Amino acid sequence: MSGYGNGPGNGDGEERTFAALPPVQGGAFARTWWGRAWLKALEDTALDGRQLKAGRRHARAGAVGAVSVRPGRITAVVQDGNGSAHRSDVLLQELSEEEWDRLVDLAADSAGHIAALLDREMPPHLVEDASAAGIELLPGIGDLEPECGCEAWDHCPHTAALCYQMARLLDQDPFVLLLMRGRGERAVVEALQERSAARAAGVEEAHGAPHPGEAARTGSGVSAAEAFAARDILPPLPAPPVPSAAPGGPPSLDTETDPEPGIDPAALEFLAADAAARAHRLLSGAATPGEPPLTAAQDAVRLAAGAPAPWIASRLAEGSGRTRAGLDLAVRAWRLGGPAALTVLEEEWTPGPEALRRAEARLAEAWEGDEHPVLRRSGPAHWTVVGSDTQLRLGEDGRWWPYRREGAHWAPAGPAEHDPAAALAGAVRPAP
Repeated sequence: MSGYGNGPGNGDGEERTFAALPPVQGGAFARTWWGRAWLKALEDTALDGRQLKAGRRHARAGAVGAVSVRPGRITAVVQDGNGSAHRSDVLLQELSEEEWDRLVDLAADSAGHIAALLDREMPPHLVEDASAAGIELLPGIGDLEPECGCEAWDHCPHTAALCYQMARLLDQDPFVLLLMRGRGERAVVEALQERSAARAAGVEEAHGAPHPGEAARTGSGVSAAEAFAARDILPPLPAPPVPSAAPGGPPSLDTETDPEPGIDPAALEFLAADAAARAHRLLSGAATPGEPPLTAAQDAVRLAAGAPAPWIASRLAEGSGRTRAGLDLAVRAWRLGGPAALTVLEEEWTPGPEALRRAEARLAEAWEGDEHPVLRRSGPAHWTVVGSDTQLRLGEDGRWWPYRREGAHWAPAGPAEHDPAAALAGAVRPAP
């Protein structure tokens, strides 16, 4: 059992205990990518799928008691349906001191890594860089070693339930995974601060910090530490302007001069009002940074979702190559999930063999026993519920979208979910 429980990385001896979570009905156990990676390690390792399903039922029923997390091990008492209880442990190899040093170096290389960790996010690039350097943060096949009082030699329902519950905890705080790997949050943050400070000092010593006046003359700038130290003697920055409560209105283009042929003043006013609204969202911080640009066809749907005058909606439909009914369906999809929902409605993609295997496995495990609907694959990424007017569509991002049959068309019926059962349960009937 070398490397588990009391390995070389256990420098601070920290232990955290999480209260038992309440029962939960439906939905996915993990919503973050690192939580799903944890469950994938469990599901790829366990030899008996029936034990995993029983473990999911235990976890959903609230049968997992308080979870204790410490370097190399998680522990909880899990109740059986007959009232018996078993102490269950799941062990994970700790990182060595040398591996921790390399990991801290990698994390300190990017301020974004540090900011993400402090924001309770696991940066994917940090995990990838660590893996390339021979450091596996997330568990893989065979890494989650079970120990249970029921004396099963493989993952039993009790250790499986503990792992499913652990995925919910990891969703909330990736530092829990780092604690299992050997160091708690305090030790990790202190190591990152020390490494970052040492690097900053090394850069100043190597290059020298110019005098503020000299820097102003040469344009070379000053170090962040020097600028911060001078905060009390430099003039303060002006306060950023406060955005208005609402976007401004467009100018009126209704003049006595006849417009040039092909120019529609009312349409231009509509576009100017939309531009003002988008600018206001940017200034007020309501816009999402880094959004990819929309295609012309997507932007037509976005504009139509703003409920313009019927004649404008008709022009948007014509200009984007849609019928008016097709535009109405596209608007419905947009309001449920933006560009991703629109892509699922209007474009077909064919999952590769691995993606299809994962999708069908996800469908097989999403429902318990008799609750499982009969599904028929009716398209490359579509599964229709036999004897029903409902359908599930798989997006390229792995999320499931519910659809309902409306006349001759399939229409979006609800938002996307990572769990197909939750997506299907969220399907709503159209208003009469």
